[in-house]
Amino acid sequence: MAKDSSFDVVSTVDLQEVDNAYQQTARELTQRYDLKQSGAKIDFDKRARQIAILAPADFVAKQVQDVLGGRLIKRGIDLKAVVWGNPQAAAGGQVRVVGSIVMGIDKDTARKIAKDIRDLKLKCKVQTEEDKLRVQSPSKDTLQQVIGFLREQDYGIPLQYVNYR
Repeated sequence: MAKDSSFDVVSTVDLQEVDNAYQQTARELTQRYDLKQSGAKIDFDKRARQIAILAPADFVAKQVQDVLGGRLIKRGIDLKAVVWGNPQAAAGGQVRVVGSIVMGIDKDTARKIAKDIRDLKLKCKVQTEEDKLRVQSPSKDTLQQVIGFLREQDYGIPLQYVNYR
């Protein structure tokens, strides 16, 4: 009997690329004419995987989010990887918006992905392993069909397909 082929479904973000995008955005805040004198600030906590924007108004905070989003896209990071919270009032009439970087697949999303793969009725096995899924099948064509199906779906997090063997 031939050995099964497999791949892993993961959701990871390169934090160094996020840090680079953050630093480019911080530099642009000091140079761009419409944001230079606004008093907007951005901060990135690598350990907590959070980006904090402090701005004088909600509109300015949205502009900073757009600038950061553009930098993230240029660095190959999906915008679904950052989940932004609601704007909150801060000291001095400022607005604070905090974004969390999503790493790993949570249990509910993993169950939904596994159920969707099983509903395809293809000859493959799906296993949940901590924050990733492993899909196995004797046929590589079946695995390609599963990857194609998952690329069409939207689970609210960026998915990568690694360890394809």
